Amino acid sequence: MSWLTEYVRPKIRTLLGRREVPDNLWTQCPSCQQMLFAAELERHRRVCHHCGHHLRVPAPQRLEWTFDAGSYTRVELPKVAADPLRFRDTKRYTDRLREAREKTGLEDALVVAHGSIGGHKAVVAVMAFEFIGGSMGAAVGEGIVAAAKLAVLQQAPLIVFTASGGARMQEGAISLMQMPRTVAAVQMVREAGLPFITVLTDPTTGGVTASFTMLGDVQIAEPGAEIGFAGARVIEQTVREKLPEGFQRSEYLLAHGILDMVTKRADLPATLARVIGLLTVAHQEAA
Repeated sequence: MSWLTEYVRPKIRTLLGRREVPDNLWTQCPSCQQMLFAAELERHRRVCHHCGHHLRVPAPQRLEWTFDAGSYTRVELPKVAADPLRFRDTKRYTDRLREAREKTGLEDALVVAHGSIGGHKAVVAVMAFEFIGGSMGAAVGEGIVAAAKLAVLQQAPLIVFTASGGARMQEGAISLMQMPRTVAAVQMVREAGLPFITVLTDPTTGGVTASFTMLGDVQIAEPGAEIGFAGARVIEQTVREKLPEGFQRSEYLLAHGILDMVTKRADLPATLARVIGLLTVAHQEAA
């Protein structure tokens, strides 16, 4: 329990009488701990106006903010086996999937759409961290392949927003097989002479980082995003050394040549439009 639920909410209820106060009226910034009014936070595209921290964004909202005028066409992705290993830990995998679908309204941890960005046609795939931590299983791998095929069919660049904790443990080796599958999908786009752009958001870790994420022709990240393979604590215990300040954050990776740019969320659509324009012109001149 926080001071918000123990003190502020009861005070508000006292002032307003018996009317219920919505649970999502306020959000606490995980960086500076300031309380943010939900409506104002949305106006700032879920960026804290006190410290500039970029909070996580649901996948459908990410699509709305990326495409011109928020207009796009969702793509129905191929179906995959629901529970190939009949996996169970504290609960059945099928139950976890059902709960995640009911909570998010998504089929799995990837949403694909096509439309225009700055007047340039584009195919965009967004990973949904809100769906079982954005973990990559067969459905996500199949979705990346489908997005790559659509990009080639439409002769459009492929943009992938990453947000994931890594491979989906409930699918075992099947989830690991998605790493080479997604790499092959990227190669398909490249062989067609089309741009492949990755936008790394918080967090991008595990097998997702170790596969298609780091293969972008241009690699962009949001400020302060955690990006890496293994966790910092695991690395420290392995090498038995204290890691540098800001290790595995987007600014650190930019300074060490892993990323091409770090861009604020509000500037992403214009940046993507500019990059698409430059890469498309380069491709046309080469042809």
